Amino acid sequence: MDPLQHTALFEKHVQAGGKMVDFAGWEMPLHYSIGILQEHLATRKRAGLFDVSHMGRFLFRGAGAVSFLQHVLSNNVEALDVCQAHYTFITNATGGALDDAYLYRFSPEEYLLVVNAANRRQDWEHFEKLLQDFPNVQMRDLTQDMIMLALQGPQSRALLQEIVPEGAFPPPQRNALSLTTYKDEKLMIARTGYTGEPLCFELFMTLIVGGELWDQLVKQGATPVGLGARDTLRLEAALPLYGHELGQDAEGKEIPIFACPLARAAVSFSPAKGDFIGRIPLSRQAEANKKILLRDYSLREVLPRRIKPLALVGEGIARAGARVFKGGKFVGYITSGTRIPCWNTEGEGLLSAQGDAYQLRSIGLAYLDCDLIEDDAVTIDVRGKMVNAVVVAHHLRSDAPPVARPILYRREAPAAESPEGDRPEKIRNLLTEAIANTKWRQQECINLIPSEMTLSPLARLLSIMDPAFRYAEHQKVKAFYDTEVFYYQGTKFIQNVEALLEKELGSYLACREVETRLISGQMANVAVFSALVNYLNRAESKREPRRIARVLNHHIQSGGHLSAQPMGALRDYVSYDARTERPAILHFPVLPDNPYKTDVPATLKLIAEFRPELIIFGKSMVLHKEPVAEIRRFLVEQRIEAIIMYDMAHVLGLVGPYFQQPFAEGADLVTGSTHKTFFGTQRGLVATDLEESAERYELWEALRKRTFPGAVSNHHLGTMLGLLMAAYEMNHFKQEYQQKTLANAKAFARALHDCGLRVAGDPAIGFTETHQVIVEVGYSRAPEIAERLERNNIICNYQATPAEEGFTAAGALRLGVAEMTRFGMEADDFRLLAALIKDAIVNDARVLDSVIALRKRFQDLRFCFAQDDYAELIQALHRLI
Repeated sequence: MDPLQHTALFEKHVQAGGKMVDFAGWEMPLHYSIGILQEHLATRKRAGLFDVSHMGRFLFRGAGAVSFLQHVLSNNVEALDVCQAHYTFITNATGGALDDAYLYRFSPEEYLLVVNAANRRQDWEHFEKLLQDFPNVQMRDLTQDMIMLALQGPQSRALLQEIVPEGAFPPPQRNALSLTTYKDEKLMIARTGYTGEPLCFELFMTLIVGGELWDQLVKQGATPVGLGARDTLRLEAALPLYGHELGQDAEGKEIPIFACPLARAAVSFSPAKGDFIGRIPLSRQAEANKKILLRDYSLREVLPRRIKPLALVGEGIARAGARVFKGGKFVGYITSGTRIPCWNTEGEGLLSAQGDAYQLRSIGLAYLDCDLIEDDAVTIDVRGKMVNAVVVAHHLRSDAPPVARPILYRREAPAAESPEGDRPEKIRNLLTEAIANTKWRQQECINLIPSEMTLSPLARLLSIMDPAFRYAEHQKVKAFYDTEVFYYQGTKFIQNVEALLEKELGSYLACREVETRLISGQMANVAVFSALVNYLNRAESKREPRRIARVLNHHIQSGGHLSAQPMGALRDYVSYDARTERPAILHFPVLPDNPYKTDVPATLKLIAEFRPELIIFGKSMVLHKEPVAEIRRFLVEQRIEAIIMYDMAHVLGLVGPYFQQPFAEGADLVTGSTHKTFFGTQRGLVATDLEESAERYELWEALRKRTFPGAVSNHHLGTMLGLLMAAYEMNHFKQEYQQKTLANAKAFARALHDCGLRVAGDPAIGFTETHQVIVEVGYSRAPEIAERLERNNIICNYQATPAEEGFTAAGALRLGVAEMTRFGMEADDFRLLAALIKDAIVNDARVLDSVIALRKRFQDLRFCFAQDDYAELIQALHRLI
């Protein structure tokens, strides 16, 4: 028998009291003095530190490396850009897994493959045999030449930031990588891990500094974790382990790769892969899996069973190999099972938190007949005792960082309370509560949500007049020389309103055409995407329309709006990139020292290389002007036929010489919401300055058709009437309103900064060029801080910064001055407000009374027409309600 191998950290494990065991020929810690249970809990609440240096690490390089890896691995190697990683399988000819692995691309020329320790030798020998057919590939085993650590858990990011500069961190997406140094030695950081934690890092470093980095992380507060808790953590996350969920089943039969849920992400059939090992059987498995997901079991002989999570509802612990039954019929085996701890949760929803108490629950993974679905009741033979269990979707969810949240069977979100009493009493309650809410929001709160705005009294009143109940469908008809034909009678008034609204908005935006029937900014964007697909396919009538070939936009984590993201409205209109097998979307590069501002030179290089068909400007977190003019000049110079769309939802009310003039700068289309800085009703619009003789005017005609009948039927005529009043107000008062809004934002930002708060943006220009101010309050603290401010009648909303993983980990507050500017607040008032905000955030002080007193000074809306001037007409309208 070969002597047991030791990692470079062996002595540290022994000194820390590790219970050392033989694992795949390595002497490794099963657990430390606190035990498996506490190590599991420490990882879920704080941070667990794992020595995973026993795992195999193979380096591939050379001209033939990509071709070789495409042949032996299941995923698409060419889809990996530099500093990206992905999960993959080492496949065999029958569609089974020789191993599962992770492939990392830290540099352009090299690929690092991490394999299971138990399979390292057989994987190496498998590759060596196949290398004979692939010249120009160098393969090295680096397992003994480097240390690999895993740092996992909600505090892992903070611990690592104490050691590694923030700028050296990988972007906040799973599988992102970065290269930096530690003590002048190379340190490779990956956002990967085997615990299900949303904050997860794996670190690769030289033997020289590995021990010192381990000590430093432990000193910072990381808990050393052994193999035992590593297994319970991965089981809770429903992650497969070779020899259990992969390899052979309890009957000695091969488990098909697509029995593992992760196969959908880890197997690619890209043409770039060619005829890789196992391609044909895997494609059959993929087809069978697709049918099974649609509850079609006609190919069950290809994929008879799949891995599913089970929750035990009876007493007992299911172990690997235990038989599972449904209605007395044998349906499969437990592949992994045990009893694990989980922290109890205090509170509900976003502000819920892990408590100090924990509970134990019995869970498992099972290889079950493919027709079993979620909520199916089963029984497990646990040492001769039949224990009840149920098929579940998850044991754990990782989509609300920074904490991984246990999913307990039969626990549900609390139902909303229903008021007592009969309907007349419920009506009285509704009216009473509406009065109280309106008084609170309009008279006692300071509203700083930058996407909201109070309507003027005249716009509000007009919005509920008779057109609010009517229809007025219409479209231009060529046979009548493009006359608008209305399909309902009694619409002459609203027809005139629409014509006036288009004219008034055209005057405001300095453009020829405005489509006003869209009822939200998001719908406006959808209409543009749909129209662009129509325009791109205008010469084709008998084939499937192609989608937009490539789009350049702002990433959602850099403030980009949801509607312009692949998970939003753009999803159904953008092509898929054949190389990356993801939506064909590029993101504007940002400045290293200011992630809220576009890096124009880097953007121009990106445009020159990829030549996008659609460029989307506009953000929901917007501090700076967009480089519309620079991009338009470049497109003209390079003869790139891209459409420039500027989603001005947040800054529509700032259009003009004090901010941006989109059409003068080169935009083709402007979309937006009409209820943010533009103080109208809640609607959307699309505008263009294209002339009818222009070739691209066909795009505008397509937009009209995609509006009606493509997107709307009833286009909410009442709010259109209110919007016309708001457009009159905006054109009349815009000069003073815009100047005051922009000046107030700068004064507010400077005051918050002077109070000691961390204000984002460029201090050289007063932090902001818009109505927005962004204050960073600490990683994942923003939801609680926003709630605290609301208790003090300061209404804002929290946002994730570009460095954070999502809204649940948000560390910033997004503040806007537009609404309170309309209520009359000036620069000095915002300075006073900044001091109150600082007191609430930093000192957790109660400032409610001071906020109410401040707001009481600002009760009358400005930049709108005086009601007294139209008193008789207003009274007549009120009598008609």
